[in-house]
Amino acid sequence: QLQACGGGLVQAGGSLRLSCAASGRTFSPYDMGWFRLAPGKEREFVAAISWSGGSTYYADSMKGRFTISRDNRKNMQYLQMNSLKPEDTAVYYCAAAPRISPTIYYFEASYEYWGQGTEVTVSS
Repeated sequence: QLQACGGGLVQAGGSLRLSCAASGRTFSPYDMGWFRLAPGKEREFVAAISWSGGSTYYADSMKGRFTISRDNRKNMQYLQMNSLKPEDTAVYYCAAAPRISPTIYYFEASYEYWGQGTEVTVSS
């Protein structure tokens, strides 16, 4: 089970740190990711991190602004979001996948476990 939190209302240019707590099993063998669902849009890939934390991947629009990380000892993953823009407004979901090829990190269907989402609103 995954539980995302840390969302909220922030002004453009601000920062938020999302957290995703895993429970019920250890997710250290799993690759982890973040997706988001904006109003009127399809859910899209945000970022992913390999099971070891050694590799990270980002959607182009998030590169340089977002940082994904994980702490396997705590069964947690994080998404640090800086320089937020109004178009980042969305519900953010954390997800876990059994070790998969990085080439399919970008697809929802690759992930086996999903959190309930945390809402991020960026005001202009």
